[in-house]
Amino acid sequence: MMEFRTSELSTREAYRLLTGVIVPRPVAWVTTLTPTGDVNLAPFSAFTLVSPQPPMVGFTVGPKKDTAQNVRTSGEFVVNIADLSLLDAVHGSSGEYPPEISEVSELGLDTVPSVAISTPRIAKAPVQMECRLHTIHLHGDFGTNFVVGEIVVFHIQDDLVENFRVNTLALDPICVLQGGNYARLGETFNRTPIHGTRNPWGNAFSEDKS
Repeated sequence: MMEFRTSELSTREAYRLLTGVIVPRPVAWVTTLTPTGDVNLAPFSAFTLVSPQPPMVGFTVGPKKDTAQNVRTSGEFVVNIADLSLLDAVHGSSGEYPPEISEVSELGLDTVPSVAISTPRIAKAPVQMECRLHTIHLHGDFGTNFVVGEIVVFHIQDDLVENFRVNTLALDPICVLQGGNYARLGETFNRTPIHGTRNPWGNAFSEDKS
């Protein structure tokens, strides 16, 4: 088995190892507003839930992206969840664009207004979460920002949710691997929950056993 001492790794080497073993990763396709009112759009694969009450999500932003500064300025953002039909647009929005260039306009994407915040949503995204900034924490020598937002409105495509349960297979979300590689959900497996709970991985977040 190969051994890598992290004290001897460059940033790029550590990044390659991390993105190769932490897979698959979900994509937070984030819209923000620039100070001049343009819509910025970028995908982030270091993305997770933070809390169910209040509902909060978090994602990591590298120092070269304008997203963190836009969020600091406006105090809000939208996390859009893209399905596989939007793969080319998600990939296209991952490039380094000048601050004055709107990725939404460059990629020919339509937006729709949010209902509780000023930042618009991506119209074709099957899930859109309007968020207000909770915290931004700076981590590491690389200057990475971990952005946490409180969700104030969920927008979910009609045929994807019933009794607050989302049909994940029907959602067909994009998964990120490494080096420009993507995946979709494949075969799934089910096991009887341990200790009688129906949500074995959610106990730290919820008392709901239904």
